[in-house]
Amino acid sequence: MNLRVLLATGAILLAVWLIVRFIRTVSYPLREKVVLITGGSRGLGLVLARHICARGGNVALIARDAEELARAKTDLAMRPNTVMTIQCDLLDSEQIQAAVRRVIDRFGKIDILINNAGIIEVGPLEHLMREDFERAIRLHFWAPFELISQIVPEMRIWGGGRILNISSIGGKVAVPHMASYSASKFALTGFSDAIRAELARDNIHVTTVAPGLMRTGSHVNAKFKGRHDDEF
Repeated sequence: MNLRVLLATGAILLAVWLIVRFIRTVSYPLREKVVLITGGSRGLGLVLARHICARGGNVALIARDAEELARAKTDLAMRPNTVMTIQCDLLDSEQIQAAVRRVIDRFGKIDILINNAGIIEVGPLEHLMREDFERAIRLHFWAPFELISQIVPEMRIWGGGRILNISSIGGKVAVPHMASYSASKFALTGFSDAIRAELARDNIHVTTVAPGLMRTGSHVNAKFKGRHDDEF
């Protein structure tokens, strides 16, 4: 196992540990809590779902790919918890609204929202088009914005909740050849940091997570432009 693999593996374990440590406090047990995870069918989202289920929580997984959702549900089927999967295109605000309503209708509430879904597009600026930036911003910023806008009023009624926005180190330090990714993650980081103080008075705790390189398979699902082999 080379150094790059070790660093990547260590990064994902550290990210999971930090997130789980945040939601596993003495005053906030996960048992019977309802956690909505976007991008929950694979990678970091699925790892978090396993941890939450193992600690007695209920999970609602939102993703676009029906086959991946089915595999995730099978993966979690042996755990004594309620697992809900919803096929949803997070680029469509109406689908987001319908998905949130389905989760609330099923469980009666949402205690934790984890905005985890993401895409990576790699290439030099001259090969990135306006639609590449629009797609990244819609998924990394507008989708979390829509989810938060839908769920926060309900959390106020329920007496509080927690929101975890999974940004990236690329949302704090710009990465060459990943301009659309970095721009959209910077937007999410800024939004998340801005609303933290605003929502704290409603007992809604907002956390921004900015992990580094993680071995979640995201590079396999990334889109490459320009000199594809060199970019990869």
